[in-house]
Amino acid sequence: MANYLDFEKGIKQIDEEISSAKIRGDDDAVEILNKNLEKEVVKTYRNLSEYQRLQLARHPDRPYSLDYIKLLLKDGYEIHGDRAFRDDPAIVCFIGHMADRKVVVIGEEKGRGTKNKIKRNFGMPNPEGYRKALRVAKMAEKFNLPILFLIDTPGAYPGVGAEERGQSEAIAKNLYEFSSLKVPMISVVIGEGGSGGALAIGVSDRLAMMQNSIFSVISPEGCAAILWNDPTKSELATKAMKITASELKEHKLIDDVIQEPKTGAHRDKESAIKEVGEYFLKELSELEKLSIDELLEKRMEKILSIGAYRER
Repeated sequence: MANYLDFEKGIKQIDEEISSAKIRGDDDAVEILNKNLEKEVVKTYRNLSEYQRLQLARHPDRPYSLDYIKLLLKDGYEIHGDRAFRDDPAIVCFIGHMADRKVVVIGEEKGRGTKNKIKRNFGMPNPEGYRKALRVAKMAEKFNLPILFLIDTPGAYPGVGAEERGQSEAIAKNLYEFSSLKVPMISVVIGEGGSGGALAIGVSDRLAMMQNSIFSVISPEGCAAILWNDPTKSELATKAMKITASELKEHKLIDDVIQEPKTGAHRDKESAIKEVGEYFLKELSELEKLSIDELLEKRMEKILSIGAYRER
């Protein structure tokens, strides 16, 4: 059963009318209603607010990392474990072929359905997840394989055990190590990009965002709780934080915005996934024209261009 957001009530109504017409076998009504649905979709998604894009980024029907991996990779083989503590199901790592290119894909996975969400810890990795990502990335470097990172997390898991096992150190080490990895790396925010949990697999040669995704240092609810002591002001916080793809592109914090189907990624998963695959292969062909020294130099320039600093 489809999940509808508050601003999708018009779409929901027409969808229900189409279902009723199909049950009645009224093909003429279905044809008319489908045209009405197309108009309603265009109208609904034409001018989305920042908060509505946040809702879409969190939409339960939105494609997750495993959906991308299943459609994009041929002969995909999952790699498990950090070789130190355990396998973290919140981060998935695969090696396989994409358009006859051998690649590595590392993604954050939220899980679908109650049992799977609990198994995946709702997409919030522990430090062993980030250590697994680094281990697999190092393996990709050893065999000269390009890497696609799929970012989709509310943030790194803030539990006591995670902190005891070095959550902040694991994230910091990934930032350090990925900055000098000698293979092309492309990161795409496919849903939520939350804080250091997203940044830990976000240091790359290209950082792109899906049109209806978000990337922020803290959740809008957390921001509202800190600034106004009122989590219900999350809509106001979302607008103030400038966390949507178009806003971040404007401020040159990301490289590209990947357009979603006009109905949204949650209503047309296959087309959305195809766009990411095409973007990855296109950017990879450009990155592979560079020597390793040029690749690392441009990556460092990109990192240092973020924010402002001065030498004393």
